[in-house]
Amino acid sequence: MPCCARICDDYIREARLIQESLIPTAALCDPSIEIAFRFTPFFEVGGDFVDFFRLPNGLIGLYMGDVVGKGLAATLYGALVMGTLRGIHKSGIDTGSILSLLNQRLMQRPLPGRFCSTLYAIFDPPTRTLSFSNAGLPFPLHASSTCCQLLGEGGLPSGLLSTATYEQHLVQLAPGDTVLFATDGLHESCNPAGVEFSSTRMSELWAQCQFKSAAESLDHLLDGLTDFSEGAPPHDDVTAVVLKVLS
Repeated sequence: MPCCARICDDYIREARLIQESLIPTAALCDPSIEIAFRFTPFFEVGGDFVDFFRLPNGLIGLYMGDVVGKGLAATLYGALVMGTLRGIHKSGIDTGSILSLLNQRLMQRPLPGRFCSTLYAIFDPPTRTLSFSNAGLPFPLHASSTCCQLLGEGGLPSGLLSTATYEQHLVQLAPGDTVLFATDGLHESCNPAGVEFSSTRMSELWAQCQFKSAAESLDHLLDGLTDFSEGAPPHDDVTAVVLKVLS
């Protein structure tokens, strides 16, 4: 192998290790909630990111993002966004203010052509209340005993426009409810005929997940995606997070 190719491979390998260190290593299990995730970059590294965690006040935080572009450059910008979020998310302010502050900080040193669709959510276990704000990601998908519906509204991606503001959405959840958060790589996956997954099968599959665990729900959805795509390769990073209310 030529020396320059070996060096590039080494750089990619190191970038992959760094990216893996920034995302969760396991699902989150709590008496009241389960959170599971899948992260599949298009290249060896990708521009998607995800994290979830317990906050000091007993709440559970979750964020995810999708950087414009792919590969190493997107990974680096994603690491920048995650680092900025980690300096904000324990501040105790609402989710809309968190995304507004993230946007302001990214706009202090904007990078031409770089921005990030971002979602930040907080779950309150005692009240089963989910609050979230969305900066350009696909709407979360909520499955309950009575319906399967999209939640909230969108917003401008983080780092795109300095005047962007973000609404906080509140959702009352119940035991058995399941919420799917995903980047557009999942929603826009296509079958060989060019039909998008989200336009046909996604909601139908998700509505079947009420009695499944968080991990089982993800498996059910991604198995359905595999059948739908008929072996067609993905064209983007695919990241999905499931929040399952237990009690």
